Amino acid sequence: MKPMLCPNCKTNRTRFHFIEQHPKAVKLNPQTGEIEQEYANESLEPFHLPYRGPSYRVQCGVCGLIEDAEMFIQRAKLAQMGRET
Repeated sequence: MKPMLCPNCKTNRTRFHFIEQHPKAVKLNPQTGEIEQEYANESLEPFHLPYRGPSYRVQCGVCGLIEDAEMFIQRAKLAQMGRET
């Protein structure tokens, strides 16, 4: 893991929540919203793209901002370079 700094509150470097994402591909009934079918990534229908997002996101334990981990890592790098605003 790399150092992190919240890009929103700009003070938190230590308190975070790592939120694991477990996407589930489904087909919904357009009228009821009920799940009609669940798919494995190998068996997706045409026009149903596989999930391409991050496997986890980060929430600041101080202000509550939720972003990709890279946002927090990049903010820490800028601060280490003395470019913090």
